[in-house]
Amino acid sequence: MGGSSPCASCKLLRRRCAKDCIFAPYFPSDDPHKFAIVHKVFGASNVSKMLQELPIHQRADAVSSLVYEANARVRDPVYGCVGAISYLQNQVSQLQMQLAVAQAEILCIQMQQEPHHQLSATVHQMIEQVHDEKSAVLMPSTTTTTNLNMSSLPQYINFASSSNIVMQADQPLKRESLWT
Repeated sequence: MGGSSPCASCKLLRRRCAKDCIFAPYFPSDDPHKFAIVHKVFGASNVSKMLQELPIHQRADAVSSLVYEANARVRDPVYGCVGAISYLQNQVSQLQMQLAVAQAEILCIQMQQEPHHQLSATVHQMIEQVHDEKSAVLMPSTTTTTNLNMSSLPQYINFASSSNIVMQADQPLKRESLWT
């Protein structure tokens, strides 16, 4: 850095900021918290080694990722970023399930308005979509798409849409709050 003020890392580590300081371009002196949190989680030596192993054009992105992960680790020491990703994936799964239930309800309404033997191609497509979704529309194990009686479909749809508790066997337990 020369004659100007030392970078945030050199300030925190109480050392002289060299002209070729690897931290200076990424941890400016006006944002000391950025380096402090990265240092707390990863350690200055590890961050220095990581940055030295990367080409210069990738270092800014790496620092950005380290800062993000360090902040996530401070909020959630056990899961870090993985906890945030898991939380968002659970939200996506829930929204997909809600979409499947809404599509099934639309199908039910359409089936009530049309005779069963004159179902349109759109309704057949919706049936396939509802079946293909990873939603938890709970049907008896003996009922499959090959022997599904169209007149019995609404009772399963109504059961799934009115059910308050829906579990999927392939999903982990849901965490109630990521940030507490």
